[in-house]
Amino acid sequence: MRRTSYPVIGSRLVTAEIIYRMPDHPALLQTFVWQNYDTAPDFPVLHRFLTFWQRSIEGRLHTVKVACAGVIQPAEYRYVDQVFALH
Repeated sequence: MRRTSYPVIGSRLVTAEIIYRMPDHPALLQTFVWQNYDTAPDFPVLHRFLTFWQRSIEGRLHTVKVACAGVIQPAEYRYVDQVFALH
């Protein structure tokens, strides 16, 4: 059964660009993009995935670039108290 992670309060959509060396051709670099919901700044889900990668996948990690965007956050409202019309 596949476990699906759903966003929780404080979680963010995390995108990691993983650049790794090809096992058969170490001079070549390959790119893999990973996305999941995680909590910043510790990123425990990403760290768990990278640990799995190093333990189970032959491609040696070269670079990991991380970007994240808030998904669930309190609603922000700004009330307008004046309206101006310009011609």
